[in-house]
Amino acid sequence: MSDELNVRVERGEDRYEVFLDDVPAGFTAFYTDEEGRTVFPHTQVDPAFKGHGVASILVERALEDEAKRGETIVPLCPFVAKYLREHEVSGLKVAWP
Repeated sequence: MSDELNVRVERGEDRYEVFLDDVPAGFTAFYTDEEGRTVFPHTQVDPAFKGHGVASILVERALEDEAKRGETIVPLCPFVAKYLREHEVSGLKVAWP
């Protein structure tokens, strides 16, 4: 399923969105805190796509993008925090809450 997924950042909406064949499948929201860090408070996947690894792919690609941009992230979202405990994202700076 991962080759059919497209993840893109929507900076104006403060979220990374994942699509399956142009159908919205979910998002992970973010905002910039007063220290300039990218905070991830919430991830949501449409129930029709649950159980297929969509959230993991979404979060993986979002965090890889943040690492490339040199950002420090704060994982408030339980899913993002769990992902980071189980996977290493090269170059990502994490400020644990």
